[in-house]
Amino acid sequence: MASKLRILVPVKRVIDYAIKPRINKAQTGVETAGVKHSLNPFDELSIEEAVRLRENHKNKKSPMEVENILALSAGGPKTPDVLRTAMAMGADRAFHIDVPESADGGPEPLTVAKMLRGVVEKENINLVLLGKQAIDGDQGQTGQMLAGLLGWPQATQASKVEIKDEAGTVEVTHEVDGGIETLRAKLPMVITTDLRLNEPRYASLPNIMKAKKKPLEKKTLADFGVEDKRRLKTLKVTEPPARTGGGKVEDVDGLISKLKELGAL
Repeated sequence: MASKLRILVPVKRVIDYAIKPRINKAQTGVETAGVKHSLNPFDELSIEEAVRLRENHKNKKSPMEVENILALSAGGPKTPDVLRTAMAMGADRAFHIDVPESADGGPEPLTVAKMLRGVVEKENINLVLLGKQAIDGDQGQTGQMLAGLLGWPQATQASKVEIKDEAGTVEVTHEVDGGIETLRAKLPMVITTDLRLNEPRYASLPNIMKAKKKPLEKKTLADFGVEDKRRLKTLKVTEPPARTGGGKVEDVDGLISKLKELGAL
């Protein structure tokens, strides 16, 4: 009998990708009040990939069965919204880690990684699929920190994930500066997802209704032996300087003169 995949997919509620962020009056971060929020786009890819791994086994395209897909998110009272979306897409259950909302964007990556380590150990997870970054903080550190804490192999910015055998050999393809790199490792492991991995499905109305009946448990950082300790402090957030308009030159000589004038030559 093939071993089974027990997948953890951490997700985050962020300002919708189509919204232009505005810096708040205190210049401590972006304004979040009254702004549309949604599931972090990279996390949508992770949920979709977990569901596809399950479908691939049913369609005889993968040797390993998916036993369970657990979605998890840390945040305030509106966090369950994105967890319901994740379950409507195909996750089996969800954990809401209750963390008070704050202007500095929630727990730091190391705190989140330590929390996820606790979940992995308590829930006997053998594969973590998470977005390469959240589009609010753009730090892109949590997956790597989690792999380090667990001592697991990791593959970042995946554009293709394939389970090769029942022993849990996983092949991951990702893009690098010079082309495409293929990595191979054995479970358990951590994989972070990139945009070329898949096209996330829409949560259909019937599945949204079904998601309301799936288990969503409320927990705290303390349940996993973690405290929300702050190591980083944002001093100030400002808009980048406005870009100046370009200019026209009549000919090549004019271009060279202009470049010399700007100190580029």
